[in-house]
Amino acid sequence: MQQQQQPASNGCSEHNGTSSPDGEEVQTKIMDRTNQDIVRLIGQHLKTVGLNRTAELLMQESGCRLDHPAAAKFRQHVMDGDWVKADNDLNELKSLLEGTSQSLVEMKFLLLEQKYLEYLEDSRAFDALHVLRNELTPLGHNTSRVHQLTSYMMCSGGEELQKRAGWEGKGVKSRSQLMDKLQSFLPPSIMLPPRRLYSLLDQAVTLQKQNCPYHNTKCEGSADYVSLLSDHHCSSEQFPCETTQVLNDHCDEVWFCRFSPDGLKLATGSKDTSVIIWDVDPETLTCTHRKTLEGHSYGVAYLSWSPDSAHLIACGPEDCPELWIWNIDSEELRVKVSHSPEDSLTSCSWHRDGNKFVTGGIRGQFYQCDLEGNVLDSWEGVRVNSLWCRSDGKTVLAADTHHRVRAYNFDDLTDYNVLQEDHPVMAFSVNAADKLALLNVATQGVHLWDLQDKCLVRKFQGVTQGHFTIHSCFGGVNQNFVASGSEDNRVYVWHVKREKPIAVLAGHTRTVNCVAWNPVYHSMLASVSDDFTVRIWGPAEKYRNNFNSTANLNGNSGEGSSNSTSNGSAWYHMVS
Repeated sequence: MQQQQQPASNGCSEHNGTSSPDGEEVQTKIMDRTNQDIVRLIGQHLKTVGLNRTAELLMQESGCRLDHPAAAKFRQHVMDGDWVKADNDLNELKSLLEGTSQSLVEMKFLLLEQKYLEYLEDSRAFDALHVLRNELTPLGHNTSRVHQLTSYMMCSGGEELQKRAGWEGKGVKSRSQLMDKLQSFLPPSIMLPPRRLYSLLDQAVTLQKQNCPYHNTKCEGSADYVSLLSDHHCSSEQFPCETTQVLNDHCDEVWFCRFSPDGLKLATGSKDTSVIIWDVDPETLTCTHRKTLEGHSYGVAYLSWSPDSAHLIACGPEDCPELWIWNIDSEELRVKVSHSPEDSLTSCSWHRDGNKFVTGGIRGQFYQCDLEGNVLDSWEGVRVNSLWCRSDGKTVLAADTHHRVRAYNFDDLTDYNVLQEDHPVMAFSVNAADKLALLNVATQGVHLWDLQDKCLVRKFQGVTQGHFTIHSCFGGVNQNFVASGSEDNRVYVWHVKREKPIAVLAGHTRTVNCVAWNPVYHSMLASVSDDFTVRIWGPAEKYRNNFNSTANLNGNSGEGSSNSTSNGSAWYHMVS
Protein backbone atom coordinates (compact mmCIF):
# COMPACT_ATOMS: atom_id res chain seq x y z
CA MET A 1 0.00 0.00 0.00
CA GLN A 2 1.32 3.44 -0.89
CA GLN A 3 2.10 5.54 2.14
CA GLN A 4 -0.03 8.70 2.39
CA GLN A 5 1.68 12.03 2.73
CA GLN A 6 1.23 13.59 6.20
CA PRO A 7 0.09 17.21 6.38
CA ALA A 8 2.24 19.74 8.16
CA SER A 9 0.94 21.01 11.49
CA ASN A 10 0.19 24.38 9.96
CA GLY A 11 -2.27 22.82 7.53
CA CYS A 12 0.04 22.88 4.51
CA SER A 13 1.12 19.70 2.82
CA GLU A 14 4.58 19.37 1.37
CA HIS A 15 4.46 18.33 -2.28
CA ASN A 16 5.72 19.78 -5.53
CA GLY A 17 2.69 19.98 -7.79
CA THR A 18 -0.92 19.03 -8.34
CA SER A 19 -3.68 19.32 -10.91
CA SER A 20 -6.15 22.19 -11.13
CA PRO A 21 -9.90 21.59 -11.52
CA ASP A 22 -9.30 21.99 -15.29
CA GLY A 23 -6.72 19.22 -15.29
CA GLU A 24 -3.74 21.54 -15.70
CA GLU A 25 -0.58 21.00 -13.71
CA VAL A 26 -0.29 23.56 -10.92
CA GLN A 27 3.14 24.20 -9.44
CA THR A 28 3.01 24.68 -5.67
CA LYS A 29 5.07 27.39 -4.04
CA ILE A 30 7.33 27.23 -1.01
CA MET A 31 6.16 29.75 1.61
CA ASP A 32 7.04 30.67 5.14
CA ARG A 33 4.65 30.14 8.05
CA THR A 34 3.14 33.64 7.91
CA ASN A 35 2.29 33.43 4.23
CA GLN A 36 0.86 29.95 4.73
CA ASP A 37 -1.42 31.31 7.44
CA ILE A 38 -2.52 34.16 5.16
CA VAL A 39 -3.32 31.74 2.34
CA ARG A 40 -5.41 29.61 4.67
CA LEU A 41 -7.30 32.69 5.88
CA ILE A 42 -8.00 33.79 2.31
CA GLY A 43 -9.06 30.30 1.35
CA GLN A 44 -11.49 30.11 4.27
CA HIS A 45 -12.95 33.51 3.39
CA LEU A 46 -13.41 32.50 -0.26
CA LYS A 47 -15.36 29.45 0.83
CA THR A 48 -17.44 31.55 3.23
CA VAL A 49 -18.58 33.82 0.40
CA GLY A 50 -19.26 30.86 -1.90
CA LEU A 51 -16.17 30.93 -4.13
CA ASN A 52 -15.43 27.26 -3.57
CA ARG A 53 -13.74 26.55 -6.90
CA THR A 54 -11.40 29.52 -6.48
CA ALA A 55 -10.59 28.40 -2.93
CA GLU A 56 -9.75 24.89 -4.09
CA LEU A 57 -7.42 26.20 -6.78
CA LEU A 58 -5.72 28.45 -4.23
CA MET A 59 -5.17 25.54 -1.88
CA GLN A 60 -3.79 23.37 -4.70
CA GLU A 61 -1.38 25.99 -5.98
CA SER A 62 -0.17 26.88 -2.49
CA GLY A 63 0.09 23.29 -1.30
CA CYS A 64 -1.90 24.22 1.81
CA ARG A 65 -4.94 22.68 3.41
CA LEU A 66 -7.66 24.66 5.12
CA ASP A 67 -8.17 21.96 7.74
CA HIS A 68 -6.54 18.76 8.91
CA PRO A 69 -8.00 15.86 6.83
CA ALA A 70 -9.59 14.30 9.92
CA ALA A 71 -11.13 17.68 10.87
CA ALA A 72 -12.41 18.28 7.34
CA LYS A 73 -14.06 14.84 7.35
CA PHE A 74 -15.58 15.58 10.76
CA ARG A 75 -17.04 18.87 9.49
CA GLN A 76 -18.58 17.17 6.47
CA HIS A 77 -20.23 14.48 8.56
CA VAL A 78 -21.64 17.05 10.99
CA MET A 79 -23.04 19.16 8.15
CA ASP A 80 -24.56 16.01 6.59
CA GLY A 81 -26.13 15.01 9.90
CA ASP A 82 -24.31 11.66 9.85
CA TRP A 83 -24.01 11.41 13.63
CA VAL A 84 -22.53 7.88 13.76
CA LYS A 85 -19.63 8.82 11.49
CA ALA A 86 -19.18 12.16 13.25
CA ASP A 87 -18.86 10.30 16.55
CA ASN A 88 -16.23 7.98 15.04
CA ASP A 89 -14.37 11.02 13.70
CA LEU A 90 -14.15 12.37 17.25
CA ASN A 91 -12.10 9.34 18.27
CA GLU A 92 -9.63 10.13 15.47
CA LEU A 93 -9.42 13.75 16.61
CA LYS A 94 -9.00 12.85 20.28
CA SER A 95 -5.22 13.24 20.25
CA LEU A 96 -5.52 16.67 18.61
CA LEU A 97 -8.00 18.20 21.06
CA GLU A 98 -6.96 21.13 23.21
CA GLY A 99 -7.40 20.57 26.91
CA THR A 100 -8.21 17.33 28.73
CA SER A 101 -10.46 14.39 27.97
CA GLN A 102 -13.30 16.57 29.25
CA SER A 103 -13.18 18.36 25.89
CA LEU A 104 -14.09 15.10 24.16
CA VAL A 105 -17.06 14.64 26.51
CA GLU A 106 -18.29 18.18 25.84
CA MET A 107 -18.02 17.70 22.08
CA LYS A 108 -19.91 14.40 22.26
CA PHE A 109 -22.60 16.09 24.32
CA LEU A 110 -23.05 18.86 21.72
CA LEU A 111 -23.31 16.30 18.92
CA LEU A 112 -25.87 14.22 20.79
CA GLU A 113 -27.88 17.30 21.73
CA GLN A 114 -28.24 18.22 18.03
CA LYS A 115 -29.06 14.60 17.15
CA TYR A 116 -31.76 14.47 19.87
CA LEU A 117 -33.37 17.76 18.80
CA GLU A 118 -33.45 16.72 15.14
CA TYR A 119 -35.12 13.43 16.04
CA LEU A 120 -37.75 15.32 18.05
CA GLU A 121 -38.43 17.71 15.16
CA ASP A 122 -38.84 14.73 12.82
CA SER A 123 -41.38 13.22 15.28
CA ARG A 124 -39.06 10.28 15.92
CA ALA A 125 -39.87 10.22 19.63
CA PHE A 126 -38.60 6.66 20.20
CA ASP A 127 -35.21 7.42 18.62
CA ALA A 128 -34.98 10.69 20.59
CA LEU A 129 -35.73 8.86 23.83
CA HIS A 130 -33.06 6.29 23.01
CA VAL A 131 -30.48 9.09 22.55
CA LEU A 132 -31.57 10.69 25.82
CA ARG A 133 -31.44 7.53 27.91
CA ASN A 134 -28.61 5.54 26.36
CA GLU A 135 -26.24 8.17 24.99
CA LEU A 136 -26.68 11.59 26.64
CA THR A 137 -27.41 10.51 30.22
CA PRO A 138 -24.50 8.01 30.50
CA LEU A 139 -22.05 10.85 29.70
CA GLY A 140 -22.78 12.29 33.16
CA HIS A 141 -22.27 15.79 31.77
CA ASN A 142 -24.40 18.93 32.28
CA THR A 143 -27.23 17.21 34.14
CA SER A 144 -29.34 20.36 34.30
CA ARG A 145 -29.25 20.63 30.51
CA VAL A 146 -30.25 16.96 30.18
CA HIS A 147 -33.29 17.66 32.37
CA GLN A 148 -34.12 20.64 30.18
CA LEU A 149 -33.80 18.54 27.03
CA THR A 150 -36.12 15.95 28.59
CA SER A 151 -38.85 18.58 28.97
CA TYR A 152 -38.83 19.17 25.21
CA MET A 153 -40.39 15.73 24.74
CA MET A 154 -43.70 17.41 25.60
CA CYS A 155 -43.53 19.94 22.73
CA SER A 156 -46.49 19.72 20.38
CA GLY A 157 -44.49 20.34 17.23
CA GLY A 158 -41.36 21.68 15.60
CA GLU A 159 -42.32 25.34 16.00
CA GLU A 160 -42.82 25.04 19.77
CA LEU A 161 -39.61 22.98 20.04
CA GLN A 162 -37.55 25.65 18.27
CA LYS A 163 -39.04 28.42 20.41
CA ARG A 164 -38.52 26.65 23.74
CA ALA A 165 -35.05 25.37 22.88
CA GLY A 166 -33.88 28.61 21.24
CA TRP A 167 -32.88 26.43 18.30
CA GLU A 168 -32.90 27.13 14.56
CA GLY A 169 -34.31 23.75 13.61
CA LYS A 170 -32.87 20.91 11.58
CA GLY A 171 -30.74 22.15 8.72
CA VAL A 172 -27.63 23.97 7.59
CA LYS A 173 -28.01 26.94 9.97
CA SER A 174 -28.21 24.99 13.23
CA ARG A 175 -25.50 22.56 12.10
CA SER A 176 -23.21 25.46 11.18
CA GLN A 177 -23.77 26.92 14.64
CA LEU A 178 -23.01 23.51 16.14
CA MET A 179 -19.81 23.32 14.09
CA ASP A 180 -18.73 26.75 15.36
CA LYS A 181 -19.07 25.46 18.93
CA LEU A 182 -17.29 22.20 18.19
CA GLN A 183 -14.28 23.70 16.49
CA SER A 184 -13.57 25.92 19.49
CA PHE A 185 -12.13 22.72 21.02
CA LEU A 186 -9.73 22.22 18.11
CA PRO A 187 -6.42 24.12 17.74
CA PRO A 188 -6.37 26.58 14.79
CA SER A 189 -3.59 24.58 13.12
CA ILE A 190 -6.13 21.75 12.79
CA MET A 191 -9.22 23.80 11.95
CA LEU A 192 -9.46 27.57 11.51
CA PRO A 193 -11.93 29.42 13.74
CA PRO A 194 -15.04 30.54 11.81
CA ARG A 195 -14.70 33.75 9.74
CA ARG A 196 -11.19 34.24 11.06
CA LEU A 197 -10.10 36.76 8.41
CA TYR A 198 -13.18 38.88 9.06
CA SER A 199 -12.50 38.75 12.80
CA LEU A 200 -8.93 40.01 12.28
CA LEU A 201 -10.11 42.85 10.04
CA ASP A 202 -12.81 43.73 12.56
CA GLN A 203 -10.21 43.93 15.32
CA ALA A 204 -8.00 46.17 13.18
CA VAL A 205 -10.85 48.58 12.43
CA THR A 206 -11.90 48.64 16.08
CA LEU A 207 -8.36 49.51 17.14
CA GLN A 208 -8.18 52.28 14.54
CA LYS A 209 -11.44 53.74 15.85
CA GLN A 210 -10.13 53.61 19.41
CA ASN A 211 -7.02 55.48 18.31
CA CYS A 212 -9.01 58.09 16.35
CA PRO A 213 -9.34 61.10 18.67
CA TYR A 214 -12.57 62.35 17.05
CA HIS A 215 -14.43 59.10 16.43
CA ASN A 216 -17.95 59.76 17.69
CA THR A 217 -20.13 57.54 15.51
CA LYS A 218 -21.89 54.40 16.62
CA CYS A 219 -22.21 51.51 14.17
CA GLU A 220 -22.78 47.80 14.57
CA GLY A 221 -19.98 45.62 13.21
CA SER A 222 -16.75 47.56 12.89
CA ALA A 223 -15.64 46.26 9.48
CA ASP A 224 -19.07 46.54 7.86
CA TYR A 225 -19.32 50.32 7.64
CA VAL A 226 -15.81 51.46 6.75
CA SER A 227 -13.46 51.01 3.83
CA LEU A 228 -10.67 48.52 4.39
CA LEU A 229 -8.57 50.20 1.70
CA SER A 230 -7.31 53.00 3.95
CA ASP A 231 -6.85 53.69 7.65
CA HIS A 232 -9.87 55.01 9.52
CA HIS A 233 -9.71 58.69 10.46
CA CYS A 234 -12.51 61.07 11.45
CA SER A 235 -12.29 64.73 10.53
CA SER A 236 -12.28 67.22 13.39
CA GLU A 237 -15.14 68.96 11.57
CA GLN A 238 -17.38 65.97 12.38
CA PHE A 239 -16.89 66.68 16.08
CA PRO A 240 -19.18 69.08 18.04
CA CYS A 241 -16.78 72.04 18.00
CA GLU A 242 -18.71 74.84 16.32
CA THR A 243 -21.29 77.07 17.95
CA THR A 244 -24.63 76.35 16.29
CA GLN A 245 -26.75 78.49 18.63
CA VAL A 246 -26.37 81.13 21.30
CA LEU A 247 -29.41 81.20 23.60
CA ASN A 248 -29.86 84.53 25.40
CA ASP A 249 -33.10 83.97 27.30
CA HIS A 250 -31.53 84.15 30.79
CA CYS A 251 -30.91 87.60 32.26
CA ASP A 252 -28.14 86.74 34.72
CA GLU A 253 -25.31 84.24 35.19
CA VAL A 254 -26.22 80.71 34.00
CA TRP A 255 -24.92 78.20 36.50
CA PHE A 256 -25.99 74.77 35.28
CA CYS A 257 -27.27 72.76 32.32
CA ARG A 258 -28.30 69.14 31.83
CA PHE A 259 -29.87 67.17 28.95
CA SER A 260 -32.72 64.81 29.78
CA PRO A 261 -31.94 61.06 29.57
CA ASP A 262 -34.07 60.76 26.41
CA GLY A 263 -31.97 63.50 24.78
CA LEU A 264 -35.04 65.52 23.77
CA LYS A 265 -34.90 68.29 26.38
CA LEU A 266 -32.29 70.61 27.86
CA ALA A 267 -32.70 72.30 31.24
CA THR A 268 -30.68 75.37 32.19
CA GLY A 269 -30.59 77.02 35.63
CA SER A 270 -29.58 80.58 36.38
CA LYS A 271 -28.87 83.13 39.07
CA ASP A 272 -31.94 84.93 37.66
CA THR A 273 -34.04 82.41 39.71
CA SER A 274 -35.42 80.59 36.68
CA VAL A 275 -35.11 77.22 35.00
CA ILE A 276 -35.65 77.14 31.25
CA ILE A 277 -36.71 73.95 29.52
CA TRP A 278 -35.63 73.70 25.89
CA ASP A 279 -36.89 71.23 23.31
CA VAL A 280 -34.16 69.50 21.29
CA ASP A 281 -34.73 68.93 17.57
CA PRO A 282 -33.03 65.57 16.80
CA GLU A 283 -32.73 66.44 13.10
CA THR A 284 -31.06 69.83 13.37
CA LEU A 285 -29.57 69.37 16.86
CA THR A 286 -30.87 72.79 17.89
CA CYS A 287 -32.99 73.99 20.81
CA THR A 288 -36.25 75.93 21.01
CA HIS A 289 -37.69 77.55 24.12
CA ARG A 290 -40.41 75.42 25.69
CA LYS A 291 -41.10 76.74 29.19
CA THR A 292 -39.62 78.99 31.84
CA LEU A 293 -40.03 77.65 35.38
CA GLU A 294 -39.87 80.55 37.82
CA GLY A 295 -39.90 81.23 41.54
CA HIS A 296 -36.56 79.83 42.78
CA SER A 297 -35.74 82.65 45.18
CA TYR A 298 -32.12 81.56 45.69
CA GLY A 299 -31.24 80.99 42.06
CA VAL A 300 -30.69 77.57 40.43
CA ALA A 301 -27.23 76.05 40.79
CA TYR A 302 -27.94 72.36 40.17
CA LEU A 303 -30.44 70.27 38.19
CA SER A 304 -31.14 66.55 38.03
CA TRP A 305 -33.48 64.73 35.63
CA SER A 306 -35.39 61.62 36.69
CA PRO A 307 -34.43 58.48 34.69
CA ASP A 308 -37.70 58.65 32.69
CA SER A 309 -37.16 62.35 31.82
CA ALA A 310 -40.53 63.19 33.42
CA HIS A 311 -39.35 65.07 36.53
CA LEU A 312 -36.66 67.62 37.24
CA ILE A 313 -35.15 68.59 40.60
CA ALA A 314 -33.79 72.11 40.97
CA CYS A 315 -31.39 73.04 43.79
CA GLY A 316 -29.97 76.39 44.78
CA PRO A 317 -26.53 77.71 45.87
CA GLU A 318 -24.93 76.94 49.24
CA ASP A 319 -27.31 79.02 51.38
CA CYS A 320 -30.47 77.50 49.85
CA PRO A 321 -32.58 75.38 52.27
CA GLU A 322 -35.05 74.11 49.67
CA LEU A 323 -35.36 72.19 46.41
CA TRP A 324 -38.10 72.09 43.80
CA ILE A 325 -39.46 69.03 42.01
CA TRP A 326 -41.04 69.89 38.66
CA ASN A 327 -43.30 67.66 36.57
CA ILE A 328 -41.98 68.43 33.11
CA ASP A 329 -44.82 66.71 31.25
CA SER A 330 -47.43 68.95 32.88
CA GLU A 331 -44.95 71.83 33.30
CA GLU A 332 -46.12 72.23 36.89
CA LEU A 333 -44.42 72.25 40.28
CA ARG A 334 -44.99 68.88 41.93
CA VAL A 335 -43.60 69.75 45.35
CA LYS A 336 -41.23 72.15 47.07
CA VAL A 337 -39.08 70.43 49.70
CA SER A 338 -37.96 72.44 52.72
CA HIS A 339 -37.34 70.74 56.07
CA SER A 340 -35.61 73.46 58.03
CA PRO A 341 -34.30 76.97 57.36
CA GLU A 342 -30.96 75.67 58.64
CA ASP A 343 -30.74 73.10 55.85
CA SER A 344 -28.54 73.37 52.82
CA LEU A 345 -30.02 71.40 49.91
CA THR A 346 -27.62 72.19 47.09
CA SER A 347 -27.02 68.82 45.43
CA CYS A 348 -29.18 65.85 44.51
CA SER A 349 -29.26 62.60 42.54
CA TRP A 350 -32.02 60.19 41.49
CA HIS A 351 -31.96 56.48 42.19
CA ARG A 352 -32.26 54.41 39.04
CA ASP A 353 -35.90 53.43 39.75
CA GLY A 354 -36.93 57.09 39.69
CA ASN A 355 -39.05 56.69 42.84
CA LYS A 356 -36.64 58.28 45.28
CA PHE A 357 -33.68 60.62 45.38
CA VAL A 358 -30.95 61.84 47.71
CA THR A 359 -30.13 65.44 48.53
CA GLY A 360 -27.74 67.29 50.81
CA GLY A 361 -25.47 70.25 51.39
CA ILE A 362 -22.43 71.55 53.21
CA ARG A 363 -24.26 72.28 56.46
CA GLY A 364 -24.46 68.57 57.24
CA GLN A 365 -27.81 67.55 55.71
CA PHE A 366 -27.98 64.29 53.80
CA TYR A 367 -31.46 62.90 53.12
CA GLN A 368 -33.09 60.17 51.08
CA CYS A 369 -36.60 61.20 49.97
CA ASP A 370 -39.55 59.96 47.96
CA LEU A 371 -41.20 61.80 45.07
CA GLU A 372 -43.36 63.78 47.47
CA GLY A 373 -40.31 65.05 49.32
CA ASN A 374 -40.86 62.89 52.42
CA VAL A 375 -37.62 61.95 54.19
CA LEU A 376 -37.20 58.17 54.10
CA ASP A 377 -33.69 58.04 55.62
CA SER A 378 -31.06 60.50 56.74
CA TRP A 379 -27.37 60.50 57.50
CA GLU A 380 -26.22 62.83 60.24
CA GLY A 381 -23.29 65.20 59.96
CA VAL A 382 -22.29 64.54 56.34
CA ARG A 383 -21.28 67.81 54.67
CA VAL A 384 -22.03 67.24 51.00
CA ASN A 385 -20.64 69.07 47.96
CA SER A 386 -21.92 66.66 45.33
CA LEU A 387 -23.95 63.42 45.14
CA TRP A 388 -24.33 60.48 42.78
CA CYS A 389 -26.54 57.36 43.03
CA ARG A 390 -24.81 54.24 41.77
CA SER A 391 -26.44 51.71 39.45
CA ASP A 392 -26.90 49.07 42.18
CA GLY A 393 -29.89 51.08 43.42
CA LYS A 394 -28.68 51.35 47.01
CA THR A 395 -25.22 52.95 47.13
CA VAL A 396 -24.78 56.72 47.10
CA LEU A 397 -21.46 58.46 46.49
CA ALA A 398 -20.94 61.78 48.26
CA ALA A 399 -18.12 64.28 47.92
CA ASP A 400 -17.64 65.92 51.31
CA THR A 401 -15.69 68.78 52.82
CA HIS A 402 -12.79 66.47 53.72
CA HIS A 403 -11.63 66.30 50.06
CA ARG A 404 -12.92 62.76 49.63
CA VAL A 405 -15.70 60.76 48.02
CA ARG A 406 -17.36 58.23 50.32
CA ALA A 407 -19.95 55.55 49.63
CA TYR A 408 -23.12 55.36 51.74
CA ASN A 409 -25.43 52.36 51.70
CA PHE A 410 -28.90 53.27 53.01
CA ASP A 411 -29.98 49.59 53.14
CA ASP A 412 -27.45 48.35 55.66
CA LEU A 413 -26.28 51.77 56.95
CA THR A 414 -22.63 51.26 56.08
CA ASP A 415 -20.19 53.79 54.67
CA TYR A 416 -16.60 53.67 53.46
CA ASN A 417 -13.98 55.74 51.64
CA VAL A 418 -13.80 55.43 47.85
CA LEU A 419 -11.21 58.05 46.96
CA GLN A 420 -9.21 60.82 48.57
CA GLU A 421 -7.99 64.05 46.99
CA ASP A 422 -5.59 66.63 48.40
CA HIS A 423 -7.88 69.55 47.54
CA PRO A 424 -11.64 70.20 47.70
CA VAL A 425 -13.82 68.19 45.34
CA MET A 426 -16.13 70.86 43.92
CA ALA A 427 -18.29 68.52 41.81
CA PHE A 428 -18.17 65.04 40.31
CA SER A 429 -20.10 62.65 38.06
CA VAL A 430 -19.96 58.94 37.21
CA ASN A 431 -20.09 57.34 33.76
CA ALA A 432 -22.94 55.11 32.58
CA ALA A 433 -20.87 51.96 33.14
CA ASP A 434 -20.58 52.98 36.80
CA LYS A 435 -16.82 52.43 36.71
CA LEU A 436 -15.23 55.87 36.26
CA ALA A 437 -15.67 59.08 38.26
CA LEU A 438 -14.93 62.54 36.88
CA LEU A 439 -13.94 65.12 39.49
CA ASN A 440 -13.52 68.89 39.32
CA VAL A 441 -10.93 69.59 42.00
CA ALA A 442 -10.25 73.10 43.33
CA THR A 443 -7.00 74.61 41.92
CA GLN A 444 -6.21 71.24 40.25
CA GLY A 445 -8.62 70.81 37.36
CA VAL A 446 -10.35 67.67 36.13
CA HIS A 447 -9.36 64.24 37.47
CA LEU A 448 -10.47 60.78 36.32
CA TRP A 449 -10.75 58.01 38.93
CA ASP A 450 -11.37 54.27 38.60
CA LEU A 451 -14.08 53.39 41.15
CA GLN A 452 -13.34 49.66 41.11
CA ASP A 453 -9.59 49.90 41.64
CA LYS A 454 -9.97 53.14 43.65
CA CYS A 455 -7.07 54.77 41.86
CA LEU A 456 -6.43 58.01 40.01
CA VAL A 457 -6.34 57.23 36.28
CA ARG A 458 -5.67 60.60 34.65
CA LYS A 459 -5.27 64.32 35.28
CA PHE A 460 -6.61 66.20 32.27
CA GLN A 461 -4.53 69.18 31.21
CA GLY A 462 -5.44 72.68 30.11
CA VAL A 463 -8.47 73.71 32.14
CA THR A 464 -8.31 76.64 34.57
CA GLN A 465 -10.01 75.70 37.85
CA GLY A 466 -9.86 77.88 40.94
CA HIS A 467 -12.40 77.78 43.75
CA PHE A 468 -15.53 78.27 41.64
CA THR A 469 -17.83 75.29 41.17
CA ILE A 470 -17.44 74.02 37.60
CA HIS A 471 -19.23 70.93 36.31
CA SER A 472 -17.70 68.53 33.78
CA CYS A 473 -19.30 65.56 32.04
CA PHE A 474 -18.76 62.32 30.16
CA GLY A 475 -20.16 62.13 26.65
CA GLY A 476 -20.06 60.92 23.09
CA VAL A 477 -20.41 57.37 21.81
CA ASN A 478 -19.64 54.92 24.65
CA GLN A 479 -18.82 58.04 26.71
CA ASN A 480 -15.34 58.11 25.21
CA PHE A 481 -15.00 61.85 25.81
CA VAL A 482 -14.85 64.29 28.68
CA ALA A 483 -15.82 67.97 28.55
CA SER A 484 -15.48 70.70 31.14
CA GLY A 485 -15.97 74.41 31.56
CA SER A 486 -13.12 76.62 32.70
CA GLU A 487 -12.43 79.95 34.35
CA ASP A 488 -10.57 81.08 31.20
CA ASN A 489 -13.99 81.30 29.42
CA ARG A 490 -13.46 78.18 27.29
CA VAL A 491 -14.79 74.67 26.96
CA TYR A 492 -12.21 71.89 27.02
CA VAL A 493 -12.79 68.48 25.44
CA TRP A 494 -10.57 65.43 25.97
CA HIS A 495 -10.61 61.87 24.76
CA VAL A 496 -10.99 59.77 27.89
CA LYS A 497 -7.63 58.06 27.17
CA ARG A 498 -5.65 61.28 26.55
CA GLU A 499 -4.45 63.87 29.03
CA LYS A 500 -4.18 66.75 26.57
CA PRO A 501 -7.36 68.30 25.13
CA ILE A 502 -8.40 67.36 21.61
CA ALA A 503 -10.47 70.55 21.32
CA VAL A 504 -10.62 73.94 23.05
CA LEU A 505 -13.85 75.78 22.28
CA ALA A 506 -14.02 79.57 22.53
CA GLY A 507 -17.01 81.89 22.33
CA HIS A 508 -18.07 82.58 25.91
CA THR A 509 -16.79 85.85 27.38
CA ARG A 510 -16.85 84.87 31.07
CA THR A 511 -16.35 81.72 33.17
CA VAL A 512 -17.96 78.57 31.74
CA ASN A 513 -19.74 77.00 34.71
CA CYS A 514 -21.09 73.78 33.26
CA VAL A 515 -20.94 71.59 30.15
CA ALA A 516 -23.49 68.91 29.21
CA TRP A 517 -23.28 66.31 26.45
CA ASN A 518 -26.46 65.01 24.88
CA PRO A 519 -26.69 61.34 25.97
CA VAL A 520 -28.58 60.24 22.83
CA TYR A 521 -27.55 62.63 20.06
CA HIS A 522 -23.80 62.49 20.51
CA SER A 523 -22.94 65.37 18.19
CA MET A 524 -24.60 67.91 20.49
CA LEU A 525 -22.94 69.72 23.38
CA ALA A 526 -24.23 72.54 25.60
CA SER A 527 -22.32 75.00 27.79
CA VAL A 528 -23.44 77.80 30.14
CA SER A 529 -21.56 80.79 31.42
CA ASP A 530 -21.48 83.82 33.66
CA ASP A 531 -21.93 85.80 30.42
CA PHE A 532 -25.70 85.01 30.68
CA THR A 533 -25.65 82.73 27.62
CA VAL A 534 -26.19 79.10 26.72
CA ARG A 535 -24.14 77.85 23.77
CA ILE A 536 -25.03 74.81 21.69
CA TRP A 537 -22.11 73.13 19.93
CA GLY A 538 -22.28 70.84 16.91
CA PRO A 539 -20.23 69.61 13.93
CA ALA A 540 -19.23 71.87 11.05
CA GLU A 541 -22.22 72.91 8.97
CA LYS A 542 -21.58 70.46 6.13
CA TYR A 543 -21.86 67.56 8.59
CA ARG A 544 -25.16 68.70 10.12
CA ASN A 545 -28.51 67.37 8.96
CA ASN A 546 -31.21 69.69 7.63
CA PHE A 547 -29.31 72.82 8.56
CA ASN A 548 -30.62 74.90 5.67
CA SER A 549 -33.34 76.65 7.63
CA THR A 550 -32.51 79.99 9.18
CA ALA A 551 -35.27 79.44 11.75
CA ASN A 552 -33.56 76.26 12.92
CA LEU A 553 -30.26 78.02 13.32
CA ASN A 554 -31.75 80.97 15.12
CA GLY A 555 -33.68 78.79 17.55
CA ASN A 556 -36.82 80.96 17.39
CA SER A 557 -39.49 79.63 19.70
CA GLY A 558 -43.25 79.57 19.44
CA GLU A 559 -43.56 81.42 22.75
CA GLY A 560 -42.95 85.02 21.90
CA SER A 561 -39.46 86.23 21.08
CA SER A 562 -36.49 84.14 22.07
CA ASN A 563 -33.21 86.00 21.98
CA SER A 564 -31.41 83.03 20.45
CA THR A 565 -28.84 83.78 17.79
CA SER A 566 -26.66 81.73 15.53
CA ASN A 567 -22.95 82.09 15.92
CA GLY A 568 -21.16 79.60 13.76
CA SER A 569 -18.13 81.85 13.62
CA ALA A 570 -16.92 81.17 17.15
CA TRP A 571 -13.40 79.83 16.79
CA TYR A 572 -12.12 76.57 18.14
CA HIS A 573 -8.71 74.99 18.41
CA MET A 574 -8.17 71.32 17.59
CA VAL A 575 -5.28 69.39 19.07
CA SER A 576 -4.20 66.23 17.24
